[in-house]
Order: sequence, then structure tokens, then C-alpha cells
Amino acid sequence: MSNNAQATADTLTAETIRGMVLMAIAMLIIPGIDVFAKLLTPTMSAGQIVWFRFFVQTLLITPMIIYLRLWHLPKGTFWLQVSRGGLLAAATVFFFAALRDLSIAQAIAIFFVEPLILTLLSAVFLGEVIRIRRIMAIIIGFIGAVIIIRPTFFNVGMPALYPLGTAVCFALYLMVTRKISAQVHALQMQWMVGISATVFLSLLLLLGEATDLRVFQASTPNGIEILWVICLGLVATIGHLTLVHALKKAPASVLAPFQYVEIIGATVFGYLVFGDGLDMPTIIGVSIIIASGLYLFYRENQLRKTR
Repeated sequence: MSNNAQATADTLTAETIRGMVLMAIAMLIIPGIDVFAKLLTPTMSAGQIVWFRFFVQTLLITPMIIYLRLWHLPKGTFWLQVSRGGLLAAATVFFFAALRDLSIAQAIAIFFVEPLILTLLSAVFLGEVIRIRRIMAIIIGFIGAVIIIRPTFFNVGMPALYPLGTAVCFALYLMVTRKISAQVHALQMQWMVGISATVFLSLLLLLGEATDLRVFQASTPNGIEILWVICLGLVATIGHLTLVHALKKAPASVLAPFQYVEIIGATVFGYLVFGDGLDMPTIIGVSIIIASGLYLFYRENQLRKTR
């Protein structure tokens, strides 16, 4: 291998490792969104909570877009960016609806069929190569998630379907993100997501008022709820900007196992905020999830040394 080729290989793999680290950080931040959403669910519909999440995100990012002059969309990306907003809005509505009946950790554990869906979609639509070790890391991480919650449709009921809807929508969202991440600035991507989702959800809230659809009933936050709404949008903005930067640096199929890190943040937040207990299966499951992510990190580092 020539010196130039060696340098290129080292750079590519170093970028992949940075992407994995950013993905892990994003997955530790993102459960904070669910904490504020669950705090709001007793008095606010899932659709209204999601509307506030994207509306606040848009308000936070718009000044940066104006300052950096990032309002010009790269050619051919408009509808892809709009579709990201619709997919993420749908995924978030499904998940916040589930939080009425499930703990954060339960909902996320059921959601964790998503990395398997993402890996398959990335291979089919993005042409990414799936190594057997990546597949094994995803499967092992999923086993860890199942050990934590041991979910079944019999003891969870219909709300278990909502995180599955989230899984499908979020896998498609990440796939589209990966496809356009090289062309579109991270801030512009999140700005367009916020605008698209806010418009999309505004129409659904109007429909909900007209049809008395519970999941899209409109309401206004009061007192402490105003602070929770602001924190919801702030945490969501930071978490998803970190996620977009991760996807710029590494293939979606490589990052898929690191989504299991989210269960760690969810378990900790659930215990600290809502008093959800930590039993031995939870400790075992989290240990397996950490081990699967560290193994993939180790393998990518070994590939760098080999190259």
C-alpha cells in the first residue's frame, strides 16, 4: 500500500471512530428528550408535545441560519429534507404516545428493532457493505435490550406497537440523513427538519381539533410546563445536531449498534426522575449493550492498524 493510500485509510478509519464517539454521545443526550416529554404527557397530547419540540428547535436554529447564510438548499435536496421532517415527526409522535403507558426504558427497548431495520435499509438503498461482525454486534445489543425489559405484547398491550412505528420511521430518517449528509450543512438539516415537522404537525393539530382526535389535541403549557417545553426543544436540538455530525463521519450500518447506548441514558434518567428501579436483569442487559458497542469500536480500531 502506498503512503498516500495508507494515509487515506487511516483518515477514513479515524473519521469512523470519531463518528462512533459522537453517536454514543448523542445517544446519551437524546433520552433527555423523552424525560421532558413524559413529564408533559399527563396534561398534553403527544402531537402537541412534538409540535413544541420542533417549534422550539426551529426558533433556536433560525438565528444561526441567518448569521451563517445557510438558507440556500443544495440542488435536489429539498424534498429529501422535507421527508426527514415528516419521518422524524411521525417517529416522535409514536414514541411520545407510548410514554403515556410505558416507562422510557420499556419504550426504548421495544424500539431497538430499529438498528436491524437501519442496517438492512442501508445495504439495500445506500449500498453499504454489512460485515458479519456488525450484524453480530447489533444482535448482541438487541439481546441486551430484551434482557432489560423482557417486553411482550401480552403484558404491554397495544402501546407496544407505537415504538415499533417509531423504529420504522426513525430508520428511514437516518437513512435519508446519511444519504444527504455530505451535501447539506448539519445546521441546515436540523433547521429544515424543524420547519417541515412544525408545518406537518400544525396541519395534524388542526385536523385533531376538527375530528376530536386525542393524540392531536391542542393545548397551551402553563407554569413549569413552559420550562419543560423549552428544555425539550433545547435537548432535542443538541442531541440531533450531534447525531447528524456522527452520520457525516461514519456509515449508518457502522453506527447502528451504538444506538443501544440510548438504553443506558434512558435507564439512568428513568431511575433519577421517575424512580424506575434497577434490577439485576437491567444491570446484565446494560453490560451486554456496552460490550457490543466497545467490541465494534475495537474492531474498527484494529482495521485502522491493519491498513
